[in-house]
Amino acid sequence: MGPALLFAPADRPERYAKAAERSDAVILDLEDAVAPEAKAAAREHLVNTPLDPDATMVRINALGTADSVLDLAALARTRYRTIMVAKAEDPDAVAALADYQVVALCETAAGILAAPALARLPNVVALMWGAEDLVASLGGTSSRFSGGPKAGTYRAVATHARSQLLLSAGAAGKVAVDSIYADIPDVEGLAAEADDAVASGFGAKACIHPSQVQVIRDAYRPGDDAVAAALDLLAAADSAGTGVFAYKGQMVDGPILLHARATLRRAGR
Repeated sequence: MGPALLFAPADRPERYAKAAERSDAVILDLEDAVAPEAKAAAREHLVNTPLDPDATMVRINALGTADSVLDLAALARTRYRTIMVAKAEDPDAVAALADYQVVALCETAAGILAAPALARLPNVVALMWGAEDLVASLGGTSSRFSGGPKAGTYRAVATHARSQLLLSAGAAGKVAVDSIYADIPDVEGLAAEADDAVASGFGAKACIHPSQVQVIRDAYRPGDDAVAAALDLLAAADSAGTGVFAYKGQMVDGPILLHARATLRRAGR
């Protein structure tokens, strides 16, 4: 699923189809987007307003809570089999969800430290991280700088957690999903962060508003120039017939060719 994953509150069924039309995949949210008093109704909406299960996942509440038990009972009445587990921390608890493909949302200090073990579980297909819950779990107040020359950028602890999650997913051969960008009007900031996600190796990025979808898609879809450059580079490698060669004044070896092939994969080539 991806590259643009759009959250939709599960208690707003009138938004389900619109979110599906405007994104690559929908995350129907039973956790933070739904007030406690609306969760029961949200579960019924989940059951009674079906979407394509191949392009939909459901975020459930943290395992071990009463809400998560009710969430799973509602899911059993649907065709959805990809779930996002909020505040994932316990590999044994996640492993017990053997009937589901799990996106482990690591958004606490314990979750980030457990990311390597979570990534190795057979039923875990992806890892995602969350910045604000992470900082809150540490007793902090904000994941990003609010002013000065670093305004809008992540603080060091958030950057470290983001990198740790990406490395954990990559080491296990699983997809890493980048966190949301909360400042909806800041299109330039989102574009820069999405570009970094692509270049760093995140397989998808979550978002919270339909206006953010195309920005993320544009970041993941290589332009014609990038595709042409990748094709030229791979053609030059075939002609060189050696492991390392010079191309346009730069040394090219195996990792550079892997970058070029990744560009072509994102372009559907």
